[in-house]
Amino acid sequence: MSLASELSRQGREGKPAGTIFVIGEYETVRDYCKQLIINPFGGLDDHERSILDAGLSETIKEFSKIDGAYIIENSGKIRSGGTYLSVPPHHIRLQPGLGARHAAALGITLAAPVASVVLSESTGQIRIYWDGLEQDIFTPSEKNRFSPL
Repeated sequence: MSLASELSRQGREGKPAGTIFVIGEYETVRDYCKQLIINPFGGLDDHERSILDAGLSETIKEFSKIDGAYIIENSGKIRSGGTYLSVPPHHIRLQPGLGARHAAALGITLAAPVASVVLSESTGQIRIYWDGLEQDIFTPSEKNRFSPL
């Protein structure tokens, strides 16, 4: 959430950013993932792929300009970035104005026991999905890291 909030407030190089973070065990989502680009985290040792490592935040922000999701294991290890989520068709109800990024973030939580955090490029809002439902919405502010709507 902290990283999504930073991206929401600051964007990347002065431009709005949007991305998806999928959190859960990779084995449960592997069949729904396809790399859009060479995995920027492939080949790195486990200790070099921790989402909790502040030194990786700039790398993650930079790769957020590329479409696709970050797949993050429950342990905090980043398995991939720039990952296309190909989920089976479900009856997905999205609020008007939400697009493909939000549909993918919601859909993956219907297909696998994972949570997703999606940052809207157009509004800067951060939405959390779990079990096919929107759990919360945050609007980052300058004073707080994020505040619920």
